[in-house]
Amino acid sequence: MDPRYLELLCQLDERGSVTAVAEATFRTPSAVSQQLKQAAREVGHTLVEPDGRGLRLTSAGRLLAAGGRDVASAIARVQADWEDYLGDPAGEVRIAGLPSALTYLVPAALRQLRDTSPNIILRTVDMDLAEHEFAALTSDVDIVVAHSLISERPAGAEGLSVESLATEPIDVAVANSHPLAGRHELTPGDLVDAQWIGVPHGFPFATILSSIEHVTGRELEVTQRIRDNRLIEAIVASSDQVALLPRFTTPRDAGLTLIPLTGVATTRWVVAVMRPDTAERAAIKRVLDALRGGNAQRVT
Repeated sequence: MDPRYLELLCQLDERGSVTAVAEATFRTPSAVSQQLKQAAREVGHTLVEPDGRGLRLTSAGRLLAAGGRDVASAIARVQADWEDYLGDPAGEVRIAGLPSALTYLVPAALRQLRDTSPNIILRTVDMDLAEHEFAALTSDVDIVVAHSLISERPAGAEGLSVESLATEPIDVAVANSHPLAGRHELTPGDLVDAQWIGVPHGFPFATILSSIEHVTGRELEVTQRIRDNRLIEAIVASSDQVALLPRFTTPRDAGLTLIPLTGVATTRWVVAVMRPDTAERAAIKRVLDALRGGNAQRVT
């Protein structure tokens, strides 16, 4: 059984369409379709079936796709053992994730890798997504830096490897001139009459707003929902509105005061999400150590 066919079935299982597989693997859709037909002829069973205008895996196809993931993990483990034997992990490691966490994780990791593993090249892409969307990035990058306020395993990460990198408090941000700026901590009841700058629904910080509403029995006034923390900082610093911002990467000179919030869960897990086979690579393990080690003082 050709391992390349197993990999192709894995790709179709993960990406959901021939077109997406073709784009990800730099092939034409017709070439992908031909290879799927060749795979079916080799094993003597139907592996895909029509699904609307596209194709989906049959039960036999899903079985082989799952086996393909096992094969990929086994090969990765052998490769990792070989790299350990050589003693010098090397190669390109691609990271994607939320900008606020990458801001404090990546610079320290780059410094550490430069000193200890100069043959590892780190490529970084910042992407701010809803919590359940991060896992899908593992099809295109090696490490996805995601976050959650519910558990250490973000929504949608079932079947993937998840490793903790840090935990970080999320504080209430107000302008330095705001009446609440002198407080050492706040409770949900202190915030029910405030105007909020929120994040889109499905983003982890939105969970805290929902918790405040649940505890107080009051609906919060959210005037805007914005993804970019820098824009949120600028609006809050120049108004009486409040927002939730991460403690470690909110600039201290942004005209803001960060105040801890008690009475609801406000700590997020920052984690690395990976395909199980990818997580076996020695270079990946070295990068994970660098991401954790360079920021140990910020892990609570």
